[in-house]
Amino acid sequence: MSELSGAEILLQCLVDLGVEVVFGYPGGAVLPIYDVLYNHPTIKHVLVRHEQGATHMAEGYARSTGKPGVVLVTSGPGATNAITGITDALMDSIPLVVITGQVATQLIGTDAFQEADTVGLTRHCTKHNYLVKSPDRLAHIVHEAFHIATSGRPGPVVIDIPKNVQVATAPYERPDLSNHVSYRPQLKADPALIEQAAAMIAAAERPIFYTGGGVINAGPEASTLLRELAELTGAPVTSTLMGLGAFPASSDQWLGMLGMHGTYEANMAMNKADLIINIGARFDDRVTGRLDAFSPASKKIHIDIDRSSINKIVMTDLGIVADAASALADLIAAWKKAGHKAADLEEWWARIAGWRARKSLDYPDGGAEIMPQRAIADLFKATRGRDTIITTEVGQHQMWAAQHYPFDAPNKWLTSGGLGTMGYGFPAAIGAQMGNPDSLVICVAGDASIQMNIQELGTATQYRLPVKIFILNNEYMGMVRQWQELTYESRYSESYSDSLPDFVRLAEAYGWTGIRIEGPQELEAGIRQMIETPGPVMVDCRVAKLTNCFPMIPSGAAHTEMLLDPSQISGTLADEAKALV
Repeated sequence: MSELSGAEILLQCLVDLGVEVVFGYPGGAVLPIYDVLYNHPTIKHVLVRHEQGATHMAEGYARSTGKPGVVLVTSGPGATNAITGITDALMDSIPLVVITGQVATQLIGTDAFQEADTVGLTRHCTKHNYLVKSPDRLAHIVHEAFHIATSGRPGPVVIDIPKNVQVATAPYERPDLSNHVSYRPQLKADPALIEQAAAMIAAAERPIFYTGGGVINAGPEASTLLRELAELTGAPVTSTLMGLGAFPASSDQWLGMLGMHGTYEANMAMNKADLIINIGARFDDRVTGRLDAFSPASKKIHIDIDRSSINKIVMTDLGIVADAASALADLIAAWKKAGHKAADLEEWWARIAGWRARKSLDYPDGGAEIMPQRAIADLFKATRGRDTIITTEVGQHQMWAAQHYPFDAPNKWLTSGGLGTMGYGFPAAIGAQMGNPDSLVICVAGDASIQMNIQELGTATQYRLPVKIFILNNEYMGMVRQWQELTYESRYSESYSDSLPDFVRLAEAYGWTGIRIEGPQELEAGIRQMIETPGPVMVDCRVAKLTNCFPMIPSGAAHTEMLLDPSQISGTLADEAKALV
């Protein structure tokens, strides 16, 4: 065994673990690592402009490739700037390994320059974290961190490495974690529970599959198996925001997204179902609405790799701890072995057809103004058939993209769900483009959230990444303004963007191509120009300023209390909404 420095051990571990890209920003406490990284033959380093950008890039890379994202930042502010992205990854189950520098071990606790208690700060926003006190322990910790980040329910792990540990030497031998002693997530379901679930599905008269990001995290096989099970049972399928693409939107069995801004048919079917089969979702508040009114007459099966998610929010009739792909394969096998046949769901589908007839995603003609929904629909029309990855920032544009850009495959939709992080979408697009160099990567953004990490325009320029940004510019923080209109009597407190930059000239200042679209007659040509222009492009698409995102379920309301269009908003909605919160 050769003697290596801690920094050399870290890089050798990354090589052994198959890491190809690291997103980071140098600083004093990580200079030994950066010195070893200098001209590294296999690991590409992407220099970001802000550490939050690094974490979101790593998320986009991980979500689009299925590989863990790796981040390298310095101590103190480098680590604290990364915390938002680390928390985002925890909420959305994204596998990240975040390597932070730390002051030398003898200085810890002395308030040394750029010292922060990184382990303490990240304890509640990681799956696990480490403070490495000796180079002898470093190799085992790095390999274990990757195992934890990628096994079971994925998530972020932080490794805090003091500067003197990076310089000290130790022998290196690749650890064997094939049979980890303490962390062994349950991947295989109890066969008896699987048989029971198959029987419950076969007996149901109004079943519905409620799917989430766990299906996508389980790999492409899980999406294929979900489609097979849906075909065998004939049941409708809906999904959370994070699960879009796990089931093809082109299927007749697809009801669209459910929840606060989901379709009328998805929410009503969830409310009236007699059996809900939850696969890889967690019954979060944006899906359930008012808990006491959530699917009151249904039995519930919950399949999740995270044991703590089952019965955490909604009590289930049958909880199954398992990886989604494994459980789906076992369900299909059990269904066939028992000789189950699809039930006669004609009456159930007839009711769903009635809800579909409400056409809840329809929107009015904007006349001389571009309706934001139309902008997204035209974007889909222009990119259909291409290998396209869509990322979003957070706000109205995010919901319009989820509603009007259908996905037929997993890992093509990257958005911040649980934390709702403005500033996520553009760095995530850069990460996705790094991992998928031949894909068309488009970030759908709002004029407010794009400014949260707009400095990463320089990153895309430096690495010649042909990322596209499609801004729905309504000159407001749109979702904030919408809630103020509906529940605060249109008192638009600080939600109007009074000094927006000229996005076209800003793009050009960074070496991008800037395009402005100002009317419906320019929309098709402008989108086509964005797609066909080589290199990075920013589009400033001026949309109707006061359009609201419908359908919507007011906060704390039930699925049956959906608002489908502005005409349903009464003068007393503000009081009603406040009473429900």
